[in-house]
Amino acid sequence: MRLLQLHSDFIEYEPIEKEIKSAEDIASKAKVRLEDLVVAFVAVETGDDEGVAKAAADEIKKYMDTIKASRLLVYPYAHLSSNLAAPDVAAAIVKSVATFARESIGEVQQSPFGWTKSFNIKVKGHPLAENAKEISKVAGEHHLHEHEHDEGKVSTALKNEDKLKSSWFILQPGGVLTPAGEYKFKKQDQNLQTLTNYEISKNRAVNQQPEHVRLMKKMAIADYEPASDAGNMRFYPKGRLMKSLIEQYVTRRVMEYGGIEVETPIMYDSKHPSMESYFNRFPARQYNIQSDNKQLFLRFAACFGQFLIAKDMNVSYKHMPFKLYELTRYSFRREKSGELVGLRRLRAFTMPDCHAFCKDMEQAKEEFRKRFELSISVINALGLSNEDVEMAIRFTKEFWNENKDFITELIDKLGKPVLAEVWEERFFYFTLKWEFNYIDGLAKASALSTDQIDVENGKRYEIEYVDEDGTRKNPIILHNSPSGAIERVMYALMEKAAKISKTGGTPSFPLWLAHTQVRIISVSKEHLKYCDGLLDQLTANQIRADIDDRDESIGKKIRESETEWIRYAIVIGDKEMTSGKLAVRDRMEGSKQREMTMQELIDEIKAQVKDKPYLPLNLPKYVSTRPQIMA
Repeated sequence: MRLLQLHSDFIEYEPIEKEIKSAEDIASKAKVRLEDLVVAFVAVETGDDEGVAKAAADEIKKYMDTIKASRLLVYPYAHLSSNLAAPDVAAAIVKSVATFARESIGEVQQSPFGWTKSFNIKVKGHPLAENAKEISKVAGEHHLHEHEHDEGKVSTALKNEDKLKSSWFILQPGGVLTPAGEYKFKKQDQNLQTLTNYEISKNRAVNQQPEHVRLMKKMAIADYEPASDAGNMRFYPKGRLMKSLIEQYVTRRVMEYGGIEVETPIMYDSKHPSMESYFNRFPARQYNIQSDNKQLFLRFAACFGQFLIAKDMNVSYKHMPFKLYELTRYSFRREKSGELVGLRRLRAFTMPDCHAFCKDMEQAKEEFRKRFELSISVINALGLSNEDVEMAIRFTKEFWNENKDFITELIDKLGKPVLAEVWEERFFYFTLKWEFNYIDGLAKASALSTDQIDVENGKRYEIEYVDEDGTRKNPIILHNSPSGAIERVMYALMEKAAKISKTGGTPSFPLWLAHTQVRIISVSKEHLKYCDGLLDQLTANQIRADIDDRDESIGKKIRESETEWIRYAIVIGDKEMTSGKLAVRDRMEGSKQREMTMQELIDEIKAQVKDKPYLPLNLPKYVSTRPQIMA
């Protein structure tokens, strides 16, 4: 049985005509509308029986308890499967699902079986609103499987990821490797302990709404897009500006490091020899597309596009290492619906992806060191300190034995213990991988910066360089994202701000990422011309500012600037126009005001945003003229 459960604001359906002779009789063909409910689309398959129906009803009850829903519509829907049971059997099983559900669910209805029906449905926008399962009968037992609706192909690497033989350790500066179960976590290791538990348990599902989801909606940064697939977001002007600034900063840093920027397609032929082979070594789910006679897939990383470019290059050992870079907008991974939440885990995401092609392991290790330092520098500049992230590193036992000093050097540079996963043998294409993780308020870990040492794909993609002795060799490839997905950086910044707020601090974004850095508040319309002059000065110095010209009290305008996390607020009245001095409220200093000249304010802000990218305000300068986003 295939079961697709949708937590919905409403469904409207209308029986059109009987599709089969045995279709049940109905009293009326009138349109039916139900609100605030779970719609369980059910496809009965060959071999399903009453036991499968009971298991399905139990699963529906479990799901409805999780999302706290009390109204159910069982909706026969043959399109979920190509292995359908006979109509009379299917009709009886669907009826049994509804009957069993009524034993524990308050209100249960069933749409008519055997009819073609038109329907209109609006699914709620939260991360658990979609839930797909497969329930099968095997050797007299009924088995429940996680099943992504229209999931497409799943890689061998992903299927076997849970079967890998590995051991978990805490690796301390100095190279001390202690089994995780024996390590004595200190008070400052609380997040490391959380990461350890998260990785070992492999529990990725999210059952509560994280704090950043509330913040992204409240501050009009981003929201779910109900007209798209789950895990695809809409970004409002404030979120788009922040996203653009992070993209520009990371790209600039990679270019300064030596990255050669390229652009590659978002879809590829799944039957291309190197694609099919690589796919089964990469742990990801994918979107599939049929086009003409080709089975295409949407890229889940920039790797293969860059590898195909490298394959077509004439490369000498003198060019090594050379680095290709792309900021993918977007990469696509069909993550499980229960893991999708806010900006933390998406199905379409923006990933800075830089590959370094190295002539041998020694050169690869030297480049790896540089990229490790680059990643620390980038993540710190984005507003996350070394204390805000926890590192996990993964390697084979053989690589550890041969490169202990090299790995220890990385840990020493970070300066604190990390989680280490040691594989008995190499399964993936890489022999070493590390990532920085942010631990949020729900004790979930999310990878940000990462790098890998890839010892397979040079040969797989037939990438070659000419060595000093004239022989052609395959390079070792490093896979680095110095920040991780851009959306996930935004998630981490909002989660960090929420933690600060809970401990009594003032939540904020780094000033260079703040949508509005200065708000000018006019006391009355008579002061607007003077405010315009101040705004022009700030804008000329690449400082984002706006004017609150609304007919509201000064107190309300100040409060609203604080709830928008605007760092500086300036009230302009007769006194300020006469004196030429500014009474500046700095949100990070509470209600305290400072008297400053415009130049002093400009100098203070520019010192804090030094070396960071700038974009102008992307909303009207007058607050009164802005359309309001309905969160």
